[in-house]
Amino acid sequence: MTQTVKLDIMSDPICPWCYIGKTHLDKALAAIPDHPFVIEWHPFQLNPDMPDEGMDRREYLERKFGGKEGAVRAYAPVVEHAEKAGLSIDFEGMKRTPNTLDAHRLIHWAGIEGKQGAVVDALFDAYFVQARDISDHEVLADIADGVGMDAAVVLKLLDSSADRDDIRARDTHSRQMGVNSVPTFIVASQHAVPGAQPPEMWEKVIGEIMSQLEEPSAN
Repeated sequence: MTQTVKLDIMSDPICPWCYIGKTHLDKALAAIPDHPFVIEWHPFQLNPDMPDEGMDRREYLERKFGGKEGAVRAYAPVVEHAEKAGLSIDFEGMKRTPNTLDAHRLIHWAGIEGKQGAVVDALFDAYFVQARDISDHEVLADIADGVGMDAAVVLKLLDSSADRDDIRARDTHSRQMGVNSVPTFIVASQHAVPGAQPPEMWEKVIGEIMSQLEEPSAN
């Protein structure tokens, strides 16, 4: 198929629903390998005011959800949907909630090299499966190295202020467009699809798009 359709995804690598949502989308894309989507990932920080050093995860969750019971209630559906998606998340291993600005910078640089999907996958795996601190520059450089990027260059960039303001501006722009939660998927720059939609929904959307793309040539 020669025609393509842009799929923009607003996401944060510490958002469990984003991890689940990407897993669902990937299943649909694997089921329809000739899908027309060209995917680009965009920054959206769940916690734009998070200190650079992050904070204790338990304290963060209890503050956000009004105590331990609130945090447990909020995460019960996450655990349920992650298990259904076949994902194993090490919530116990996560000790700190990181600031994700630098992770978003890495995703941006990966996009320049055509490796965004691989870096997004590696960040989700590092945070949710390995319980690594994805604000740590060495961890980010290791992730970059794992997908074939130059770790030394990435470390130099991370140690500079490169693209910090751009990432913040793009985050702000998404909020001004009305995006207030992630994941948010925008199909063909016009249709917003919020949340971790099931693979069946994506297969239906892809099927409808492919039918529309074929219509002109059928006439």
